[in-house]
Formats: sequence, C-alpha cells, structure tokens
Amino acid sequence: MAKKNSSIENRVYLFESLASSYVAAASAQLGSEDPAAREQVRRALAELAYVSCAVADTGHLSAEQVRERVLGSPEPRATPKGRGRR
Repeated sequence: MAKKNSSIENRVYLFESLASSYVAAASAQLGSEDPAAREQVRRALAELAYVSCAVADTGHLSAEQVRERVLGSPEPRATPKGRGRR
C-alpha cells in the first residue's frame, strides 16, 4: 500500500508543479472570453495530468521508455503462441 500512496503523492506533486507553471504562463488564455482559448488551456492541463501520472508510475522504466509512453508510442505486441510461421 505504501508504494501506491507514494505514486499518488508523486502524481500530485508533479502535476501541481507543472500546472502552476503553465497556468502562470497561460493566465491570459485561461481568463479569455474566447471559449476556444479556454478549452486549449484545459486540454493542456489534461495533458500535464497524463504526463504526471505516466512519469510517477514508470519509475522502473528507462527515460527513453517513459518518453515513448508519454508520446503514445504503442508497446510492442507479443506474437501469440501457435501463430508463427508454417
């Protein structure tokens, strides 16, 4: 259970750090009357939340593997047994 709580704490810490920096930089867009501008900021915050989770939950992976996961590269598929060459 301690590992799960640690992961959650890491997620929160990373997201809080990334999001506060982003919100400070995008405050004009966030307060914009243009719904599209506000939506862009919300989507960016959602992406930062995803990245925070991916980074916090992949401490066992190399930096390159985490990068691939964050960028959405699919994991290699295992070849089903019994479906090799004939």
